[in-house]
Amino acid sequence: MGLESARSWASDPFGFLGRHGAMVRTFQPGAAGVEVIARKTRRRLATLTEVEPGLFAGEVKPSTDYALRVQWPDGPHEAEDVYGFGPVLSSEDLSAIADGEPLGLAGKLGAVVRALEDVEGVAFSVWAPNARRVSLVGDFNSWDGQRHPMRLRHAAGVWEIFIPRLGAGERYRFEIEGADGVVRRKADPMARSSETPPATASIVAPALDHRWADQAWMAGRAERHHPGAAISIYEAHAASWRRPWDGGPCHDWDALADQLIPYVTGLGFTHLQLMPIMEHPFGGSWGYQPLGQFSPSARYGSPAALARFVDRCHQAGLGVILDWVPAHFPNDAHGLERFDGTALYEHADPKEGFHPDWNTLIYNLGRQEVATFLIASAAYWLEQFHIDGLRVDAVASMLYRDYSRKAGEWTPNIHGGRENLESIAFLRRLNATVGEHFPGAITIAEESTAWPGVTAPVEQGGLGFSYKWNMGWMNDTLRYMHRDPVHRGWHGGDLAFGLTYAFSERFVLPLSHDEVVHGKGSLLSKMPGDAWRQMANLRALLALMWAHPGKKLLFMGGEIGQRREWNHDAELDWALLEAPEHAGLQRLVGDLNRIYRAEGALHHTDADTRGFEWIAENDDQDGVFVFARHSFHGGAPMIVAVNMTPEPRHQKRVRAPLAGRWTEILNTDAAVYGGGDLGNQGEVIGFADPDGAALHLTLPPLAAVFLRFQGPSA
Repeated sequence: MGLESARSWASDPFGFLGRHGAMVRTFQPGAAGVEVIARKTRRRLATLTEVEPGLFAGEVKPSTDYALRVQWPDGPHEAEDVYGFGPVLSSEDLSAIADGEPLGLAGKLGAVVRALEDVEGVAFSVWAPNARRVSLVGDFNSWDGQRHPMRLRHAAGVWEIFIPRLGAGERYRFEIEGADGVVRRKADPMARSSETPPATASIVAPALDHRWADQAWMAGRAERHHPGAAISIYEAHAASWRRPWDGGPCHDWDALADQLIPYVTGLGFTHLQLMPIMEHPFGGSWGYQPLGQFSPSARYGSPAALARFVDRCHQAGLGVILDWVPAHFPNDAHGLERFDGTALYEHADPKEGFHPDWNTLIYNLGRQEVATFLIASAAYWLEQFHIDGLRVDAVASMLYRDYSRKAGEWTPNIHGGRENLESIAFLRRLNATVGEHFPGAITIAEESTAWPGVTAPVEQGGLGFSYKWNMGWMNDTLRYMHRDPVHRGWHGGDLAFGLTYAFSERFVLPLSHDEVVHGKGSLLSKMPGDAWRQMANLRALLALMWAHPGKKLLFMGGEIGQRREWNHDAELDWALLEAPEHAGLQRLVGDLNRIYRAEGALHHTDADTRGFEWIAENDDQDGVFVFARHSFHGGAPMIVAVNMTPEPRHQKRVRAPLAGRWTEILNTDAAVYGGGDLGNQGEVIGFADPDGAALHLTLPPLAAVFLRFQGPSA
């Protein structure tokens, strides 16, 4: 048999290598010799002959359980014959993969530490249906693609191999000879652990055996995520929130647990949202160009450390939301691009498969295996790490085929429209899966258009998300706040317009990282005027946000009045807290969260039109906005009055829902927040008038006041 014909077994190595009858063949290029030994006693049974370079063969009694002793230049190595094992995946596994069952997929594909035929090792499998050959390479075989060609299971297009005596911690990749004849070395798409970038190898991860202590949290999670619950989210980039004292690149999960958790809970936030922590090659993408959809980034430590972090969050009463990116992926050579020599994960047509905004590739969600891969990723984070919610990035880019494309640069759907029917089906399937299998977990859409029914149930024709970012509110409000107060009177609609649709979806009000990068400046720097007026404006903005219907999200640094825009390569400017006005802003955020959680009127009716009532909507272009919030589920009504001008308003007559005592429970102009301390001395008495009731308020400049109804006056 010639060498080339012998290598033909690479597409079916198990049909040639291993034991067939009395004949044993093994391919060990570079070995000095190979012996067949008894598996249990290690007694030599036969010495194989090198019949061609690297190919050893010989006869052994067919009934004997055997292993191989290979003589390498650095010494002998004993292990069971890789090609002496039966299939890794069962017929049931193959059927589940072929049928698109996402749950448990992470326990089938990738690298799984397990026993096969009573031998401990690692089972490797990868979906590459169009490949001519797939080999496993790693430190254990000197990264030699000739050593461990894999078996193709045609029913599911999956290649597999079991390597005995291998364990967790091993580095590996797949060497794939594609349908186009090109040989590529790819990281495992379903790796549960990866090297720290810029290294790109996958790592065999041990089974996650964390003993969870968050049973009370998980049991009450659904109630915490109800549309009438108080949800206040602190968005953080784990690497740049705070840097280690020793000058290291970022804290690991255990250090973040010690520092970030008490900080966020101390400010009264209910949830921590982490920008993507799935492994990503380029740190400057902030995680939004991930390749490791199942792999927590090695920048922060092991998967076990992430589990400890989430557990500690839950025990501290803090929910954890992860940014998750199913819209696109980068074209790094070791990643998903042309994975098996074809456009496997992406669309072949660049009109569908290339994203012009980010120079990335777009998942082909019309392909069942790709959609299943991504839903399996979502399920993995929710199941294995007890994640409470996924904020789904770039949903708008998924919904429209012409997103960021000019005429002629996009392909209509089968009906001739611009809607991406495959993505719509994927998102509905995603949300239905989460709702069915992960009670209490939420999904949040970053969706910037007027697409109807983003948070409507799937069975009613909606997309099925739990919440949607209110990008319209954010854009309008920041545009208003950026104006000089002398011009605000003519633009009150920017603040008021959002209430015309505030109850059409279940909304999260975001002041996110996107608003403090790429030359946009920080929240504080967006505010007009001198330093005092900037800080007063920011205090008023945050108070308005916390009083407005909708859940809350604030990106890190906003709470301390960061002056420069966010830099992912540096920590926040914590030294600012030495200044009273910045410390006062931080205190205000904490008080806003505590009032928001304590006052049912501020959260019970976020999705109920009856819970909001305009009292004064920039009347006569005076820059004053007054509204009431009602609970209907217990709790007193509240009045919120915001003066967006630099002029104080004394004895401002406003209508009140009820006559009686109204206690001023928050005033952003209070001295403790860095303000001028103008206010209502803690209480206002509402009096009867022909319209029902009214009161006279003192409204500080560029400030907001909250008043709670206390009952009839004495």
